[in-house]
Amino acid sequence: MRYSTMQCSLGWVLLAAREDGVCAILLGDGPEELTADLRRRFPREVPHLDTDGLQCWLDQAIESIEHPGTALTLPWAEQGTRFQQRVWRELKTVPAGSTTSYRELAARVGNPKAVRAVARACAANPLAVAVPCHRVLRVDGELAGYRWGLDRKRALLEREALAWA
Repeated sequence: MRYSTMQCSLGWVLLAAREDGVCAILLGDGPEELTADLRRRFPREVPHLDTDGLQCWLDQAIESIEHPGTALTLPWAEQGTRFQQRVWRELKTVPAGSTTSYRELAARVGNPKAVRAVARACAANPLAVAVPCHRVLRVDGELAGYRWGLDRKRALLEREALAWA
């Protein structure tokens, strides 16, 4: 597994890839925190810093953060449970500038009672922005958990609202 980090307006971004494609886009306050998160998420992998080889992909990830609606055309590594994959696929259908609730998302994946499982799948998402779990709100429309912090979630939603207004 190779990875690289770079600063953006929301803090730091880490992008990691294996031979089969990008396996992580993480957001955080610094490279050390992100590298530790990567190691926790992929305990069987040995990550190696690759600042040159991943630069183009990292630039794309940052562009999608800075300018919502920018398409990410990266090769994606298959990962997660079948249920997580269903949730993540469904999240990708939520348009930029729109939101859904955990309850609605559970219904959309065919299991309306699995609200907590959907929330756990969102929390396990290793692909910030690419799988837009920031677009999921509580049923009352309020912000709720975001793996990379509510301030980042709020900022991403505000950027999308402005871009799609």
